[in-house]
Amino acid sequence: MTTHGTRSAWRDVPRPQVRQFSALALAESPRLAEDILREIRREYPQLPLVPDESGEPLALVGIRRAIEGVVQHLADASGVTGKDGAAAPLPSAFEEFGRGQSLHGQSLDALQAMYRIGVKLAWRRLADIGQRLDIPPPAMYELAESSYEYLDSLVGESVRGYAEAAAREAGERLRQQRRLMDLLLDGRAAAPPDPVRALTERAARIGWPVPDQVAVGVLLRPARDAVAPAVGPDVLLDMETERPRLVVPDPDAAGRPDLLRRALTGWSGAVGPPVAPADAAKSLRWAESAVALMERGLLPATEVLRCTEHTQALVLLQPEELVDDLARRALEPLTHCGPAHARRLAETLLAWLETRGGAPEVAARLGVHPQTVRYRLRQIRELWGDEIDDPDHRFELELVLRARRLRGDLGPR
Repeated sequence: MTTHGTRSAWRDVPRPQVRQFSALALAESPRLAEDILREIRREYPQLPLVPDESGEPLALVGIRRAIEGVVQHLADASGVTGKDGAAAPLPSAFEEFGRGQSLHGQSLDALQAMYRIGVKLAWRRLADIGQRLDIPPPAMYELAESSYEYLDSLVGESVRGYAEAAAREAGERLRQQRRLMDLLLDGRAAAPPDPVRALTERAARIGWPVPDQVAVGVLLRPARDAVAPAVGPDVLLDMETERPRLVVPDPDAAGRPDLLRRALTGWSGAVGPPVAPADAAKSLRWAESAVALMERGLLPATEVLRCTEHTQALVLLQPEELVDDLARRALEPLTHCGPAHARRLAETLLAWLETRGGAPEVAARLGVHPQTVRYRLRQIRELWGDEIDDPDHRFELELVLRARRLRGDLGPR
């Protein structure tokens, strides 16, 4: 009612007059509450009337108790009750109102506007009672100030309820989103029975329209406490894993690549190829393979790569043991040469296989004299013999030599 240490103007009002004011205000509170609720519903007809345990509208109960709280506080401040003027407990209904606004997806602005309507009507009625009883203006001014302070308290209760409900809803959505991502990424989305239905039902729980295609990304954190990137509400993002994962709907849709690139500035990682949602685990597998190559320094690790732009590296470098075994057999003739000479012959052989050209073309690619290339090509034919003319053997040679170049064992193209 008054600031701490300030004497209430109501203490100067005769106690019989204060009791009479309180009695009239309390007697008026049921009808006043109904009038306030009627006016609020006239301005906001969409306001739901949720009943309490007795069947009475919760809003009506809350308004009535709020009026009674103001009157009780006034009586305490005036010394009529012998109490020290401490604020009466706030009606729990107002915290519930805030909760309801959050659950119905509405903002608190409308709720605060409703409260202002209530305070305005309540003040008019209390001012009328005060005028009839000749309550001194300072006391009525104090009552007006107290009413708006009380309004702030009610808004605070509603904000608390709103925040609590919003946090609970966000937690539940996050839980459902993780379940959806688990279904997509562990391969069960492609398993019977009826995978499309299971995926659609789980996606509907978070309002996620199942797209025609998805691409799955794996991220490397720029710092342990890095804030989640703002990838947009339709991109599923799991930050709880050591390497955050994301599911991008329709990754090639107009504007999507640019939006994703901007959102992931400062992050590194890889996004797998577009696949049907039921095959999301396959896209994840390629993204994980790309990240593994990034960590070995075989792919750039300064941005989020698209696997579709690094297909050759992923195909040639990922089956490492198989390619190494093929390389040992296909390049066995080079073991008879010294390391430096073997490398020069391998680079020349790869340039020849890629160009299918003569010495001048190969020389231009390697930056050496054509005569040097002719000398090396004669050595290559001596080492491999007629095998060098076999198409299948040439394919194997080109494959293993390209893999070695990707690993940095040969000079750049």
